[in-house]
Amino acid sequence: MRQSKLFMPTLKEAPADAVAESHKLMLRGGYVRQVTAGVYAYLPLGYRVLSKAEQIMREEMAKINVPEMAMPDLLPATLWEESGRWQKYGPEMFKLKDRHGRQSLLGPTHEETFTDIVAKDLKSYKQMPIALFQIQSKFRDENRPRFGLLRSREFIMLDAYSFAATKEQLDQQFEDEKKAFTAAYHRCGLKVTPVIADSGTMGGKNSTEFQAPAAIGEDTIATNETGTYSANLEMACSIDTFKQEEEELKQVEEVATPGQETISDLVDFLKVPATRIVKSILYIANENEKVLVLIRGDKQVNEIKLKHLLDVDSLRVATDAELTDITGVTKGSVGPINADWADQVVADNTVNNLYNFVVGANKKGFQFKNVNLGRDFNPDKFADVRVANEGEPDPVDHLPLKFTTSIEVGHIFKLGTYYTKTMGANFLDKNGKAQPVIMGSYGIGVTRVLSAVIEQHLTKNGVAWPKEIAPFDLHIVQMKMKDEGQTNLAQKLEEKYSAKYDVLYDDRNERAGVKFADADLLGAPVRVTVGKKANEEVVEVKRPTDEKATEMTLSELDEFINKELG
Repeated sequence: MRQSKLFMPTLKEAPADAVAESHKLMLRGGYVRQVTAGVYAYLPLGYRVLSKAEQIMREEMAKINVPEMAMPDLLPATLWEESGRWQKYGPEMFKLKDRHGRQSLLGPTHEETFTDIVAKDLKSYKQMPIALFQIQSKFRDENRPRFGLLRSREFIMLDAYSFAATKEQLDQQFEDEKKAFTAAYHRCGLKVTPVIADSGTMGGKNSTEFQAPAAIGEDTIATNETGTYSANLEMACSIDTFKQEEEELKQVEEVATPGQETISDLVDFLKVPATRIVKSILYIANENEKVLVLIRGDKQVNEIKLKHLLDVDSLRVATDAELTDITGVTKGSVGPINADWADQVVADNTVNNLYNFVVGANKKGFQFKNVNLGRDFNPDKFADVRVANEGEPDPVDHLPLKFTTSIEVGHIFKLGTYYTKTMGANFLDKNGKAQPVIMGSYGIGVTRVLSAVIEQHLTKNGVAWPKEIAPFDLHIVQMKMKDEGQTNLAQKLEEKYSAKYDVLYDDRNERAGVKFADADLLGAPVRVTVGKKANEEVVEVKRPTDEKATEMTLSELDEFINKELG
């Protein structure tokens, strides 16, 4: 392709509101343009990269025998009402009505649609296992779209769905999809870490995220140095190394602590370490259940873990007004002794094996000292509901956890019968008995992959695209368009290499500085500059990561290109 015909509107500077480096580069390089907040047009360069990434994903899906299809973007509300997600999904859903007043939505994901069309048509175990996928736009009304394609309202996604008659079939499908996703990321030049993750509103209890380490990432992953343990911080577990020596149990003592609302306040006021204080936090589950959560003073509650433990749809900390109305006291004085107002008392494992600790006295401005489990109160259950801390031992090999910021680029779920039971998608098993179809759901954020690859392959002045998804393989840059010798050589190279590679020939009448700046933003794996030694059939060759260009003869160039791009 001739660059004079390529629509590549570059910018010298990125807009001031662009924060992520990938967003800046895509705007400066003419890959995308914003249409409205969180919605982007993919210009020729961006579209070429996306198309190549999508083709890689199609090829990896074909290797595990998953065919492609297409579902509509506009979906009826009735399907989501049937699954229970019409209300549960939240304000991110784009809802609309047609002229007859019927409710619809723009699909943020397609579990309900695949359940209705595919799972309900599977009448026998002999039809399974099967899986299908699509690549299409999804819509989510993000409250704060930002970072370009990393958090947008319209984005491109590969979503696959599997259907099985047995748990064993689902397990195999899950592993097949995991391998296919891993291979696709690798071919796109993206480093990813599969991690234990929260299923959120998708349903099911078992899911894995694919996280791409990047400075701009909104997620944090916890890993050990050997890679035997990796989890999203939302789900990460660690070993608590603190141990209190066994002590003789002392008598409970009520202590006035006026105005002391926080753990640090109590530490200073009572002259005790945070490890001798147990925090009591009141949560409201499903808007009606009162759950009192206990955790050691130096730790924080992980609300995702707590929500999983309670198996509830909603969970939040009680407001100050609710706290006073329910307990009769204000923040800082709540405790587990005689807490009859609580429907359930959950203690984090860090509370176990403590002696003579401090808790709120359920009396405004007072604490109890020398409180002990078993003697003074008993929680309904103990569990790990705390946030893991960096440096703590992982639960597998007991190695220190390391935290890394990352971008979620994919998520796969074992949905089980979450949708099929609710929506009545049953089949007959080997014994002729009706059973719900067992499902899996698998998603790659294609546009997020584009951003993540840029974040991991930034150069001083642009980007170094991995060769399988680079917009062009070879960039031929002619210095002087009026020089006949340069033109003859540049066109000769264009014709020769276009038969095998995607070639962009810069035939513009622009200054050298403009051409090189645009070439850096384009980031082709190989740049060939045709300049003053064209008549000697000598060119300059540079990869995006090279500090300087290297002179080569045409025979040397041929060997180099075949090695780099072959």
